[in-house]
Amino acid sequence: MRVAIVHDWLDTWRGGENVLAEIAALYPDADLFALVDFLPAAERARLGGRRATTSYLQRLPGARRHFRKYLPLFPRAIASLDVGAYDVVISISHAVAKGVRIREGQRHFAYCLTPMRYAWDLRDTYFRRGTPAAWLRPLADPVLDRIRDWDRASNDGVTEFAAISAFIAERIARHYARPARVIHPPVDTDWFTPGAAPPSYGFYLAASHWVPYKRLDAVVAAFAGLPERRLVVAGSGPDVARVQRAAPANVAFAGAVPRAKLRDLMRDARAFVFAAEEDFGIAPLEAQACGTPVIAYGRGGVTETIVATGEHPTGAFFGAQSAEAIATAVRAFEARSVPIDAAACRANAERFGTARFRREIADWTGVPAAPAAAATP
Repeated sequence: MRVAIVHDWLDTWRGGENVLAEIAALYPDADLFALVDFLPAAERARLGGRRATTSYLQRLPGARRHFRKYLPLFPRAIASLDVGAYDVVISISHAVAKGVRIREGQRHFAYCLTPMRYAWDLRDTYFRRGTPAAWLRPLADPVLDRIRDWDRASNDGVTEFAAISAFIAERIARHYARPARVIHPPVDTDWFTPGAAPPSYGFYLAASHWVPYKRLDAVVAAFAGLPERRLVVAGSGPDVARVQRAAPANVAFAGAVPRAKLRDLMRDARAFVFAAEEDFGIAPLEAQACGTPVIAYGRGGVTETIVATGEHPTGAFFGAQSAEAIATAVRAFEARSVPIDAAACRANAERFGTARFRREIADWTGVPAAPAAAATP
């Protein structure tokens, strides 16, 4: 049985690429397709060295650095990828991958990270007044309206949907009028582990790609009101410079850090602070896998992955994406009569491991795992 895997694009490594790596390992003979593939060589090893067959966007001027500016061309570009020779197509989509053209008789399983955020639910957040993209709103709205219409119509080519969380399954039902099985993404609990040495607990940690909906600006502002605590912020993106200029002295910016350094930071942090309304939220689970509790905004996918009540909590929620709410939550976390147990955090993260993910994907698609993949723990 021939399998094609379709990804939106490959230029850096984030949560969607973790999903891709596990599905690629599950089906090592599958061929990979994407709009563009500019993945650095150092990160390609996690795909077994595999390269994607790409669309014509790969060859357009400036595509390596600015392919996102070709957004109006994305629907036509994804349709240009020829997957007609395959029995099964598995798309991993937060943008347009699920819109790949399917022939009659093919089965198309769409693993939906989210319906396209900036076309559907988070347009106001991406173009919020005061952000670098705000001035683009009048130009962007007509383009995004057309893409949203295309996105809804392209669902006809999907045999079955799976969603990364119940939160996203509800969004799929609302926007696409389609049911979706929930298959939580994989967490690499073999890599993200507690350290051998006792944690320093010398700082709080926030880590994410810097885009507006992550609300790292609110986390940084919260620590302006907590001058006796220290915050370390890891990650890079378009909002870094703006937030850094207004940051207080007790906030340190680590920039984009290697995976090993991120793990070290998670192991030593007093807690991981997360302010996004996230579709799933892989970083809070990676922190828990390191034995670190999480203080998070109590909406979205994190409500499925953080235990805030009962005998074995792994974190706490705050109710608003504001500096005041985050600062109050930090103070309440420190005032707990019984500290959150690192072992409880670790045990909770282990429920989302890679072996579980591979079993659920194979069951959903009906395509058995390759023997080597099936034996991988």
